[in-house]
Amino acid sequence: MKTEQQFFQEGKSIQTYMDEMSTLKEESFKVYEKFRLPADGLVDKLKNQSLHFLTITEDWCGDAMMINPVIRKLAEAAGVDFRVTLRDADTSLIDRHLTNGGRAIPMILILDDQGELLGKWGPRAPEVQQIVDELRGALPPKEDSTFAEKQKEVIATLRERYVSEEILWTYVYDSFSNTLMNILEKK
Repeated sequence: MKTEQQFFQEGKSIQTYMDEMSTLKEESFKVYEKFRLPADGLVDKLKNQSLHFLTITEDWCGDAMMINPVIRKLAEAAGVDFRVTLRDADTSLIDRHLTNGGRAIPMILILDDQGELLGKWGPRAPEVQQIVDELRGALPPKEDSTFAEKQKEVIATLRERYVSEEILWTYVYDSFSNTLMNILEKK
């Protein structure tokens, strides 16, 4: 069984991954270009750590389209190596990091310089999860003849919001930052 570190070593850089995206690339780069890191001191704290990030993702995922660029900005500013592994290429990794029994992505693994797993974050910030839950809660039952169409509308709405509502990016950053700070306090 491959370790998290082996997946990391075999992974693409986040830059290469985003450059090669075949789905949601334009939207992902909009988030990347517009997101501004807050001056909260996290970048300086991370520069003194030996961490690296591995995101388990797929380019068709709307959440990943928004989240990966936010984390990329942080990683680049702090000099943290941030790499990508595709969930569906080898599900053995995501199967060790399930969310409520599901293969939800993105899942960002935080590793030390020896590749030991220090923590993980994903697939959404709590505030974003609340929005998703509210939209899904308004869907008709799966047996309803309009379910598939309504579900497509929900996905389209979420993707649009993920690209246009900068507060959602802040929720992601703040939630990920809290995870990192908890890890750093334990080191």
